[in-house]
Amino acid sequence: MSAPNKSYDPVEVEALKPEEVERARDAALAAIAEAADLEALHAARVAHDGDRSPLALANREIGALPPQAKADAGRRVGAARGAVRKALKERQEQLEAERDARVLVEETVDVTLPYDRAPRGARHPLTAVFERVEDVFVGMGYEVAEGPEVEAEWYNFDALNFKPDHPARALQDTFFVKGADGSEESGVVMRTHTSPVQARTMLTRKPPIYIIAPGRTYRTDELDATHLPVFNQVEGLAVDKGLTMGDLKGTLDTFARSMFGEGVVTRLRPHFFPFTEPSAEMDLQCFVCHGASVGNPDRPCRTCSSEGWIEWGGCGVVNPRVLVACGIDPEVYSGFAFGMGLDRSLMFRNGVEDMRDIIEGDTRFALQLGREI
Repeated sequence: MSAPNKSYDPVEVEALKPEEVERARDAALAAIAEAADLEALHAARVAHDGDRSPLALANREIGALPPQAKADAGRRVGAARGAVRKALKERQEQLEAERDARVLVEETVDVTLPYDRAPRGARHPLTAVFERVEDVFVGMGYEVAEGPEVEAEWYNFDALNFKPDHPARALQDTFFVKGADGSEESGVVMRTHTSPVQARTMLTRKPPIYIIAPGRTYRTDELDATHLPVFNQVEGLAVDKGLTMGDLKGTLDTFARSMFGEGVVTRLRPHFFPFTEPSAEMDLQCFVCHGASVGNPDRPCRTCSSEGWIEWGGCGVVNPRVLVACGIDPEVYSGFAFGMGLDRSLMFRNGVEDMRDIIEGDTRFALQLGREI
């Protein structure tokens, strides 16, 4: 674009010639009139009213004209662009009206038709998973234990060797319950795991102890394909003489095979939990991509984030500090503990790719999976 020049002849600017402006306007109006749907109209809008359209480029040339020529050129280009935008608006309204009318015809439902049958119901699929897990562990000699969902902070953290400054106690991880006087430090939380049931059991019973604690838990997680802020867990605890990490691994391998079949692929990764030492994370190979998405940008997997593995739960040998806090002599007894997400177990077991489907309340989802025992 050239700088203003009083000796510049506007007639020589090709884009600003009256016939060129009219030609660009007519081409735009023709394209708008020929647009058969909203997608085609969008393409016409970009081509004839976008930043690189002929009329937009012509408008930029006006700044290079001498003052006495700018007004006339501005009127011509402005009138042309106004006509194009008016035509775009009118065609947009027309095509939207046609689309809405078509949808009303194509998706119409006759609500006056007779309805003489009761809809078939189903239990929630998680109910079937709960029952399956309980059956597996009862068959191995475990008992099913329960506890409150609104829990004392001591049971949820202190008894399990969570230090006062542990990150899990922060507001970004835990839902704290306000006191009756509105105070923030009530000492009560929405349980972040079912481990408090383990602490309550060890405080009221003597070893040997073999229990599982299934139930609902709460954490301030973002809702996405593999996380829920309110989810279900099953935690297990075994306290007896001579228990080792090998007993834990054998128990979890048996559990995994019972839930997902003989072909399930698992792995243990070293990890840290305050209430177990040593600790590990147990992963299952992604049931959607089976690891094929790892390092392969052409086959991304949203379920495992192209990592090939999905975290199933944590486990480890019970920390002696936890045994002491619950009145058990760590010199005589040892134990192991584990915790798995039942929502994720449902995903693995039934091929559910998005955990949000579990909580949507769609009966079609429950009818597919709710009958399984």
